[in-house]
Amino acid sequence: MITIIGVGHVFDIGGQVRQVVVSRQPTVVGVELDQERYHALNNRHGREDTGVLYRLLSHFQRRIAHEYGVEVGDEMLAATRAAGEVGADIAFLDMDSAMVLSRLWGSMTFEEKVKLFVSTIAALFVGKKQVEKELKRFDEDRTSYLDEFASQFPSVKKILIDDRDKYIAEGVRQLASKYQRVVAVVGEGHVDGVLQQLVDLGPEVVRLRDLRSAKPETNASVSFIISPPQR
Repeated sequence: MITIIGVGHVFDIGGQVRQVVVSRQPTVVGVELDQERYHALNNRHGREDTGVLYRLLSHFQRRIAHEYGVEVGDEMLAATRAAGEVGADIAFLDMDSAMVLSRLWGSMTFEEKVKLFVSTIAALFVGKKQVEKELKRFDEDRTSYLDEFASQFPSVKKILIDDRDKYIAEGVRQLASKYQRVVAVVGEGHVDGVLQQLVDLGPEVVRLRDLRSAKPETNASVSFIISPPQR
């Protein structure tokens, strides 16, 4: 049995994530982190070797997360702590972030770099209301939303989303070959791509919208939907 949980790193959903993990009683919990990022979350510090763009994006995430009353990545820590509660192993499903960022920067055209830098600067002035608006657009038509993103930033889409979708899905597949019950906690933007790679295994899916609409820390189980991949 595989359960994929779609999350957002700036939302107050730690309690709901814990509920899903505990209710599924997994034997392993995979999270969209590498070991270095997991260590950084536990110690609340960032990499020393990150560039300006990454630091700007991190600043934006932290600011938005504070508007929701949480720290960035709280939902990932909630998942790993829930794994401890049920005696499940923890697995890291993501690529090394420093390697990914280095590869990304080397693959981007000059035009992409300029557009990404401008977009990142603009994002510093985005508030909670705009985040909710964009999330609604994404939920209404995930395929079109990602296609639009790909038209603006083809290298970013390929390296940060498509390649990582495949890497994460392969990690989940390997876990499923070794463990009876697998829970994988990944960013909502990766869910459809991961599902596309794992359609033969028939995973169940808990969407970010399900988590946000559920009440945390109750005895009621969080509802889920099983959706076909949308790409």
